Amino acid sequence: MSLDDGGFPYVTNHSVRFRDLDAVGHVNNVVYATYCEQCRVQYLETEFDEQAVDISVVVAHLELDYRKPIDGMGTVSVAMEPTGVGDSSFELQYELSVEDEVVATGSSVQVVVDPDTGESRPLPDRWRDALEAGS
Repeated sequence: MSLDDGGFPYVTNHSVRFRDLDAVGHVNNVVYATYCEQCRVQYLETEFDEQAVDISVVVAHLELDYRKPIDGMGTVSVAMEPTGVGDSSFELQYELSVEDEVVATGSSVQVVVDPDTGESRPLPDRWRDALEAGS
């Protein structure tokens, strides 16, 4: 799937900031994860109709495959879709693009946790419904 075939149901755009760049003028590799996080938080706030501080999830796994460096300033588009829903976790897939060219792909697994104990807990039905509708 790619942005141009409309396969991803959620897309956000992020301006590259000067602070995102490394010494040779490329976006630092760890910043790609931040762009995914920004997309994920916006998606979850929209789909769960809650503020990010009230969505008690932790990232249990993050994987990124870099295809091409992001050079200098500009806009990064992050396309995202839910790809799996478990009892207490869910997986999201990402595609990062600059000027319609894919620069990275990735995925993350989030686990719902009890904010008081830090232990995993079942995915709320309302969240499950929203994630399954988006996949």
